[in-house]
Amino acid sequence: MVHVNDSLMPPAISDPPMPLLQINNLNVYYGESHILRNVDMNVLPGKMVCLIGRNGVGKTTLLKTVMGLLSPRLGTVCLAGQEINRKTPDQRARLGIGYVPQGRDVIPRLTVKENLILGLEALTKRSKTQQIPEEIFELFPVLKTMLSRMGGDLSGGQQQQLAIARALMGQPRLLVLDEPTEGIQPSIILEIEAAVRRIVETTGVSVLLVEQHLHFVRQADWYYAMQKGGIVASGPTRELSNEVIQRFLAV
Repeated sequence: MVHVNDSLMPPAISDPPMPLLQINNLNVYYGESHILRNVDMNVLPGKMVCLIGRNGVGKTTLLKTVMGLLSPRLGTVCLAGQEINRKTPDQRARLGIGYVPQGRDVIPRLTVKENLILGLEALTKRSKTQQIPEEIFELFPVLKTMLSRMGGDLSGGQQQQLAIARALMGQPRLLVLDEPTEGIQPSIILEIEAAVRRIVETTGVSVLLVEQHLHFVRQADWYYAMQKGGIVASGPTRELSNEVIQRFLAV
């Protein structure tokens, strides 16, 4: 029998984690206008990925396709290894995708509490108590003081916090945010930025967001840059160069 000294063996190489979200060769059209072109993208579990690019390059179209609001003509969207191309938006929500679109979609004539409770619709097994977890208020303390206020009476920054909190009520595995800092004052931007980073670090939820605010972009683990409907650059955000910033973030 041959004895092997374990100390001389090379360290085991672990397999890379399976992407939570995997997009392959995605092509999406509006009528006959080709909007997304051969898009490939991965979001790993517990990571934050930022999609950058100038206006009109297809970023929102990509997020809508992930959520099932648009259908690809070619390519696949997979969640945790399961192809979801034929899943409806509500089915995708129950599979674990939380979506906050541009404009936030807070229901103005419902109270903050009622808006939050709506987020429970994404749960496959809903609690009859309909209680709001304390973790929501730890992330967004201002909401606890405004539970009886109408959603339409909140400021833009408060509505954005409410919209993200409502998405979290459905206990998503993937949180999709479309320009969460658009039209929001700088102090609130920092609060939202910190809350999203905390969500990733403390809950293991993955985040895919479209963002133009450079400081927020740099909080992500990875970036993808879009141009003319395709991915033209990607990498760790710590390696995000000034050249890429000027090409894809400068107005």
